Amino acid sequence: MKHTIDIQVVLATVEDMDFWDDRASEAMDRLNTILHMLYDKAHEDINSTSLENMIQYIWENWREDAHLLDIDEDDLYDWVDQLLATWDDEHQEPR
Repeated sequence: MKHTIDIQVVLATVEDMDFWDDRASEAMDRLNTILHMLYDKAHEDINSTSLENMIQYIWENWREDAHLLDIDEDDLYDWVDQLLATWDDEHQEPR
């Protein structure tokens, strides 16, 4: 269930984004936007383990991604929609 996960706990801080040096604040905002998109679009009855795994997946794949600051927000919405539509905890492949 979605309500068992506190999205505030998993949001990035500037310190988490030190890879980005002087753009760490901007990178933090963008990663947090993706995390909020996922949380907001997830169904209320989503399996909490699946949602936690998706959050971890976003962290692992977007935190240092070279396109994080360049990708259009509409494209991010599409990416999150695709993630939610195709997620499989047992057979998750890198995207």
